[in-house]
Amino acid sequence: VQLQAYGGGLVQAGGSLRLSCAASGRTFSSYTMGWFRQAPGKEREFVAAIPWNGYSTYYADSVKGRFTISRDNAKITVYLQMNSLKPEDTAVYYCATGSRWPALGTYEYDYWGQGTLVTVSS
Repeated sequence: VQLQAYGGGLVQAGGSLRLSCAASGRTFSSYTMGWFRQAPGKEREFVAAIPWNGYSTYYADSVKGRFTISRDNAKITVYLQMNSLKPEDTAVYYCATGSRWPALGTYEYDYWGQGTLVTVSS
């Protein structure tokens, strides 16, 4: 299974970015997809997750109302739309796939992408 995350970059506070994660090697439409992030010196933390059918979502309190996770099973891609970005959103963002739902912990995911860096300047 391979996950390729991309779309990170440098953005000013208040701006927006859309991350994408392309999957291969697994029946994408059958699995939960999640986004996590890891800031320097901190543990990896949950950001958002979406089940195989896209009919529900979970968000960390810190991003609720600003970030939106979605998936396109036909394109085998999951997205994270990030609006109203804050400097504290600066981190490496990882996508992951797992078979459980809901799945908010890192241990609930089987495969991880390589991460894409998001930097939000004040």
